Order: sequence, then C-alpha cells, then structure tokens
Amino acid sequence: MTSRMSLLACVAACAALTVAHPDAQQPAQFPVTPPKAAPAKDFQVPAPKRLTLDNGLEVALVQWGTIPKTYVSLTVRSGNVFETADSVWLADLTGRLMREGTTTRSATDISDQVARMGGALTVNVSEDVTTIGGDVLSESAASMVDLVADVAEHPKFPESELPRLKADFARQLSVALSQPQPLAQQKFDAALYGDHPYGRDFPTAAMIQGYTIDQVRKFYESTYGAGRSRLYIVGRFDDGAVEAMVRKAFAGWAKGPAANPPKPSPHAERAVYLIDRPGAVQSTVMVGVPVIDPTNADYIPFEVMNALLGGSFGSRITKNIREDKGYTYSPSGEVATRYHDAYWAEVADVTTNVTGPSLKEIFAEIDRLQATPPSQQELSGIQNYLAGTFILQNSSRAGIAAQLRFIDLLGLPPTWANDYVKRVHAVTPAQVSDVARKYLQDDHAIIVVVGDRKVIEEQLKPFGRIVMP
Repeated sequence: MTSRMSLLACVAACAALTVAHPDAQQPAQFPVTPPKAAPAKDFQVPAPKRLTLDNGLEVALVQWGTIPKTYVSLTVRSGNVFETADSVWLADLTGRLMREGTTTRSATDISDQVARMGGALTVNVSEDVTTIGGDVLSESAASMVDLVADVAEHPKFPESELPRLKADFARQLSVALSQPQPLAQQKFDAALYGDHPYGRDFPTAAMIQGYTIDQVRKFYESTYGAGRSRLYIVGRFDDGAVEAMVRKAFAGWAKGPAANPPKPSPHAERAVYLIDRPGAVQSTVMVGVPVIDPTNADYIPFEVMNALLGGSFGSRITKNIREDKGYTYSPSGEVATRYHDAYWAEVADVTTNVTGPSLKEIFAEIDRLQATPPSQQELSGIQNYLAGTFILQNSSRAGIAAQLRFIDLLGLPPTWANDYVKRVHAVTPAQVSDVARKYLQDDHAIIVVVGDRKVIEEQLKPFGRIVMP
C-alpha cells in the first residue's frame, strides 16, 4: 500500500513539473473592467381583462405565465386607517377571525379544501386594504374564487376563538414594545401624523382585552362590501369557467358603504425624540420627513434619489456609516407609501458611542447630494439596480396582482408600470440633486433615537430640541 507521505511527495513533484514546464498554458486572466450592462429592455405588465359586476365589484383577469397555477386575490378597502383611537388593531382582529370559518365552512374545512387545491388561503390586513386569497393549481381556480367569496361574504366570527386571538395579539404587542425599531417607528408615526390613524401603531393591552365580537361585526359591516373591493386573478386558468364563477359567487354580495378614509395631514418639525433604553449597546436612529406620493411627477426621480442616498446596499449612507466607518451593520432608506401619502426615512442600528456621529454623517450625505449631482456612472448603477428589482418584483403571479392593486388604489395611469423602467433610466444627475433639495427638508426632519440616555443625550443636543416621552 502506498504510504500517505509517498502520495504527498508525488503530488508535490508533479506540481513542480507542471509549473516549470515552458509550454504549460497559463490560466486565463479575468478582465479588470466588468462588461457593460445591456440596454434596458421594455417591461410590460400584462393587460388585464376587466369587468364590473352590478354590485360594484371590479374584476381584473390576467392570463400570464406557463406554470399551471392561478393567484386569486380579493382586495377590500378595509384596514387600520378605518380604526378609531380606541379600536387600534381591530381591523387585524377582524381579519384573523375571518379565517376562522364561514357560515357554511369551518376553519378546518377551509384549510382542507384549499390544501386539496394545492395552495393556502391567507387574510392580510394593512393600513389601507385587506387582501384575501392565495395561489392554487389552475384546475382549482374557479373553486378558489368560490372559497374567497365565501370567506369575504359570510364570515361566522366565532366568539369561541376570541380569547385565543386576544392572547396572540397581547403577545405580539409585548414583543413589539420590547424591540427598539418598532418603538422608533411608533414614535416617528405619532410625531408625523398626530391623531390620524397612520399615527397609531399599537393598541394598549387593555384595548385588546376589551374587544368584543359585536365590535368586530360592526367593523366588518362598516368597512366591507363589493363596492369597495377589487378581485385580481392572475395565471393560467379557464377564462370562461372562472368568469362564470366570479359572477355567481359574488353576485349576492351587498355593495356596502363607500370608502372614505380620513385624509392625513403630516407635519414635520425638527426635534429629537429620545426613548431611553438603559444599558443598550446600540441606538436605533430614524430620520425622516413627509414627501410626495406616486401620483406626483417627481416620484420616480425621488425613488432613484433615495436608492442612491440610502435605499440600496450600494448607497452613499450605507458606504459611509457601514463600510467606511463601521458604525452600523444594516442601515436602510425607504420611501413608505400609503393612500395618497408618503414619507422618506433612514433607519440604522448604530453603536451607542457613535450615535451622534452617525446622525452627523447621515445629514452630511443629504447635504452633499443636495449640493452636487452624482456622476453618471454612479447614477447608472443605481438605475440598473432599481430597474432590475422592479422587474423581479413583477415576475410572479402575486407580484403582478400587487402591481395592479397599487395602480388601481392610487388611481395611476394604466401605463404606469410599463413606463417605470424607461422613466427610471431617464432620470438625470441634475434631477437627483433637484429632488433632494426640494423634498428632503432636513431642517424639518423628525429624528427618533432609542438608546441609553445617559450615554447619548449629550451627543444628540446639536441636532435639535430633545423631547422625552
């Protein structure tokens, strides 16, 4: 048997001979400069077939893809924006109870039936809308329409499930209030929106425990109906059979009351809201201002500006306080949109002793972008990132439905999504600086910091009036 030492000696000798051979082919060298990206291709969201039932339900049917699956999603203008000051999360509780059965199907029946369709049914509640639906095999598309209609139209609201769901909500509340980012978001929203529902993130524990089935039913009756709903069906399906089921399953749904959510009036005044978290080794900082929503002509240039400034992994703020200085691991910027409303914010968890320096660098990057346009090379990289991300987001059945929902909710032109990539690539360096100057009014920025007061309070004084809860 050949010894291990002999094998190693043989390998070493062969390697030496290979390196020394004068005719040996040298390994190919990778190019120093990466290849240029190809020109952006046109992007098209499939045109839906639209119809409206007599009760006001609007329907969009989209034949898309090759996989034999269908995504069915009912969007109802019911969400947290319709809650009162003493009913926060009532929309969420209503949505959870709707999944607990209808007048003809138990929760188990719903789960079993949708599982046999090759999918699952979810009820998701957000600020402005509630969505009911899921992805199933194409052969079950009509059956899924029937199931979604039953959940939306005939919820049983079993009182027996209320104690369990209240306990779940109480745990969720406790967990959220123990974490710094939800605390920062809560304070930011309250400072920006005041008494508007957008400014109320969390209920009290007593509020949760006090909810009754009667309150849930009244919320449902006041915020659900065919006239404030849209049905999106995307994928491969039998068009005739599905349309026939839509007309049959939803024909008896009452139109319901009109959707008239309270209009927000965001107000930003420069101040530092400090939430003490004794002993914290990190500070969560959030800096933001109200900005334009997607109906504004400057919105897409503003999105490009945000991605370049702080809204992508290759952004300036990320490079500054993450890569260069090591203050934080994952800063992020966002443009948060709601119904005809939006705000911009930068959020980062930073080491406690550099809380003030982190804020200084964030504002310095805003000032630098406002003063000097980026290079075309830097901008092109961001444009490619945004265009690619947008196409990926819309390359699924759920993604297409979400894009159509976004366009319909905000009343955007039908061509909005199809023009998005072109408009992103049309943004100029000068436009980036222009929208930064126009909308990032950092002298009015709301600053929220969650951290150890005894360590960070002095660091925060240069940035504005300090407000404690």
